[in-house]
Amino acid sequence: MKKLLLLLSVLSFLYACDDSKPTPETPTEDADTLAIYFINDQHGQLDNFAKIKHIVDTEKETNTNVLLVCAGDMFSGNPIVDQYEQKGYPMIDIMNRTGFDIAVIGNHEFDYGPDVLADRINQAEFEWVCANVAMQESGVPQPNPYKTLEVGDLKVTFLGLIETFGKEDDVIPATHPWRVADMEFERHFDVIDNYRNLKSEESADLFIALTHLGSSFDIELATNVPELDGVIGGHSHQEINQTINSMPVVQASSYLQLLGRLQFIISEGEIISHSTTFIDLDLYSNFDEDLKAVIDSYKEAPQFEEVIGTATNYLDRTELGCFYTTALKEYYDVDASFQNGGGIRSDIDEGDITTLEIYNMDPFNNGSVVFTLTAKEISDFFVQTNAGLHVSGIEFEEVGQELVILKENGEQYADDELITIGINDYIPAVYDAYFPLSKAQIQDLTTAESIIQYLKTINSTVDDDGCNRYFRYD
Repeated sequence: MKKLLLLLSVLSFLYACDDSKPTPETPTEDADTLAIYFINDQHGQLDNFAKIKHIVDTEKETNTNVLLVCAGDMFSGNPIVDQYEQKGYPMIDIMNRTGFDIAVIGNHEFDYGPDVLADRINQAEFEWVCANVAMQESGVPQPNPYKTLEVGDLKVTFLGLIETFGKEDDVIPATHPWRVADMEFERHFDVIDNYRNLKSEESADLFIALTHLGSSFDIELATNVPELDGVIGGHSHQEINQTINSMPVVQASSYLQLLGRLQFIISEGEIISHSTTFIDLDLYSNFDEDLKAVIDSYKEAPQFEEVIGTATNYLDRTELGCFYTTALKEYYDVDASFQNGGGIRSDIDEGDITTLEIYNMDPFNNGSVVFTLTAKEISDFFVQTNAGLHVSGIEFEEVGQELVILKENGEQYADDELITIGINDYIPAVYDAYFPLSKAQIQDLTTAESIIQYLKTINSTVDDDGCNRYFRYD
């Protein structure tokens, strides 16, 4: 009992940074307290891992039943990780040093391509799970659909599931389609029945779905699969703490803002209670000094501090859509450029523009490609797909039931007139019916590298205050 009282004292200290968070329930002497710490969607952020390690290691001093899990999307969002010589290496290194036990694959784990993902899975010292992917001949090691971990006297089974709604006419995650071409995915709801009896088959004390589906699917999963004891999710970047079918459904926001702690009190194989709390890592002051030193060493990257341009004003993502498409159009000397809004991931401050800011704005390592299409083909694309894109070089006018394409001077393109377009290669991969690969002129640079070269060699001043060239056909 003294040991348990000490644990409660430590936990009270950990949550003192947020008065709204409940203190953990007091276990009885014959009960086990299991603490599952969880994160999701860190997207390359490293700083708060040193705090996570301090928190988890502190609890492990008094509680042997502690796990640390990740619900996917480790990569894409920090050039320190994404542009490292071995892409993604710093993230897995830091997660190894932090002491992670298990992770589910998220859609952005595929962003670097299969060869790099294979390297990162082999680098990891923690388990990977995903029940609805077959890596086939991609070269990526096949993750287990589930894994049972033993912690103290308890056995906890984790089932991994990933979202597969990345392309309208396909079953793939929300990543670059070309990078998962050699893999096969299934809808999570088509495979779940194969695993309903895992708890008894594994003689587990707990059966947890570790998912990268988004909160709506997590709630649906908890509603329809009562055999589960909990759902720890990611993908929708929300703070979620709900109880569905008497089980917790949780998610810890994104970008390492929060660390979740899901507690179960278990006695003689029965779950007595569960509770969830969140620690605001930005408010938590303690950290593991050794791990912080490693993180700081990764952040010493002077190549990202190079000033390559100037912004005359603060640029939000709509204004950056103008800058982005103008840069590609002028750098590749084409008639027009398009950019999907979801591919612009951060704003740019007024003043000096560094290479770091460009990689933050455009973090996905998408390639650059030039297409030559007729005005009618471009019109059909916007009308038939209802795609919303930032645009430069052309304008649109609705004439009756038709969408006509105009030059910047207002002159109308003839339907059969050819237009050259510079875009990232994610757009044609998603809309391959309108951008056939046979028409692609693949360039040597990524879009981020192309924009950096535009600032260095063509125009270093960005003046797009108030600009909005986003278009979607209604």
